[in-house]
Amino acid sequence: MARSKSLNLGFLILLLCLSTEARFVVEKNSLMVVAPQDMRGKHDSAIGNFGIPQYGGSMAGTVVYPKSNSHGCDDFTESFRSKPGALPNFLLIDRGECLFAKKVWNAQAAGASAVLVADDKDEPLITMDLPREDDEAAKYIQNITIPSALITQKFGEMLKKAVKDGEMVNVNLDWRESVPHPDDRVEYELWTNSNDECGAKCDVLMNFLKDFKGSAQLLEQGGYSQFTPHYITWYCPKAFILSKQCKSQCINHGRYCAPDPEQDFSTGYEGKDVVIENLRQLCVFKIANENKRSWAWWDYVTDFHIRCPMKEKKYNKECADEVIKSLGLDLNKIEKCMGDPDADTDNAVLKMEQNAQIGTGSRGDVTILPTLVVNNRQYRGKLERKAVLKAICAGFEETTEPAVCLDDGIETNECLKDNGGCWQDKAANITACKDTFRGRVCECPVFDGVQFKGDGYSSCQANGPGRCRINNGGCWYGSRDNKFFSACKEFGDNKCQCPSGFKGDGTKTCEDVDECKEKKACQCPECSCKNTYGSYDCTCSGDLLYMREQDACISKSASQVRGAWFAIVVVLIVLAIVAVGGYAIYKYRLRSYMDSEIRAIMAQYMPLDNQTEVPNHLQEENHA
Repeated sequence: MARSKSLNLGFLILLLCLSTEARFVVEKNSLMVVAPQDMRGKHDSAIGNFGIPQYGGSMAGTVVYPKSNSHGCDDFTESFRSKPGALPNFLLIDRGECLFAKKVWNAQAAGASAVLVADDKDEPLITMDLPREDDEAAKYIQNITIPSALITQKFGEMLKKAVKDGEMVNVNLDWRESVPHPDDRVEYELWTNSNDECGAKCDVLMNFLKDFKGSAQLLEQGGYSQFTPHYITWYCPKAFILSKQCKSQCINHGRYCAPDPEQDFSTGYEGKDVVIENLRQLCVFKIANENKRSWAWWDYVTDFHIRCPMKEKKYNKECADEVIKSLGLDLNKIEKCMGDPDADTDNAVLKMEQNAQIGTGSRGDVTILPTLVVNNRQYRGKLERKAVLKAICAGFEETTEPAVCLDDGIETNECLKDNGGCWQDKAANITACKDTFRGRVCECPVFDGVQFKGDGYSSCQANGPGRCRINNGGCWYGSRDNKFFSACKEFGDNKCQCPSGFKGDGTKTCEDVDECKEKKACQCPECSCKNTYGSYDCTCSGDLLYMREQDACISKSASQVRGAWFAIVVVLIVLAIVAVGGYAIYKYRLRSYMDSEIRAIMAQYMPLDNQTEVPNHLQEENHA
């Protein structure tokens, strides 16, 4: 067994050596110094291969250099959390002495919003990568959520000097051009593997596939994206084709190989099992794509991982066939696509995969699993649904992104701090701040079916029907003695207007008008006026009754007499109407009866229009 492990390790080292000449492209973003004036300008920075770069957006901040622990390898004793209303703090850290990821993790724990690592060598920028195997690092790498970037040694020294001299150094990290957007569709590819027994990295990949499946299928079915899965394979050097290692890890006579899943030839599955399943998954995509169902690949790989795991000894053709059948895919076409793994010939599908591993244009060679490529740019960041969806959505031109790019799942959370600088009605809990993957926008909202209008920054006002339900339409309102008054009008020009009985601008103030004091009511000699909130009360002296419409006092007895006469007149009118109606009915009935009698009498002496003429027998006899 020891010899097998040794040979396997030697084979892996050999494969690694074969890939050392691979072309790796450093993905960059722009770093603009805004202040001080003499440092203004744009500089390149290399995106870290962990954390969450804000693809498609930008981030402004103030550079801070720690008083101690400048390499960031220990926990910081000082806090770098920005104060309310201030720009976020970007912590500048020196390279060296510990892992890049550990520096960023410590900075995040101390409250920094982003990290700039100053190189300690005068060299071209490199990508700050993850450690290959480090159990300690794995504990925190997946929890890094802030962006980070490497800057050159020269630029780092400039920033450190300015900060030490007491300058306020403001910079802007810009990822908007990190992913190009040439058209209204995003092309992206994922280099993956069907092996599920490679530890934490395989778990991360499989969890990502399950979490991202829904978003990927929405993008694909809507025609917004074109996705292509890829699988890395290696070839076995000719000198080792007949070795036990190559035979167990390769198909097609050493042309396409994968490492042993358990790193042990004596137990479990072999590398060639992984290659065959990778090939099957490629053919599932090919056949599904031909049937206009390319998104079925996501269903297959996730279902296969759930139903056919290695640890349950179900990682085999029989289980895979059951998954294929359950998805309604043509099993015969998939087997034909796969070809014969024992043939001493090239496999057309896997040959294309090996050619695709070679970088083209702005994309470097693919040597690491998993690797995500968006619009031919290698993705740098966390393999997690929210982060990846941001990167893909950044490939759309602004305003052309689909709805899935604007949901709450990939918001930037800029609205959580000082409402993003947008308008806000705290009393009604309404805000114009809206998070998107590109950053926050200040846009007057629709709330409770009411559209707000304004610039979104300093003002938003409810507009149209229903606006008075929302914080009284921004107008004045007041209540006293169980009486409520509002200056809001549902219809019209949406301006605030004080109601009757009040005066003011209608927005901030409406003061009660003292109708008694201003001689606007209750002016008759017998009247006594008392002001009330929004109105007035008027009473008359003696046995008099106040008439509000006429602003006059009249005798209660006169009022009663007038009321009695009014009732009598109404009764007489009703009786007259009844009498006229009865007489009309009587005349109608009498006329109808007389008409019927006359018609009956006339019918005895002469034919009517609707009767047949009676023959004249007397005339016939005389004629004879």
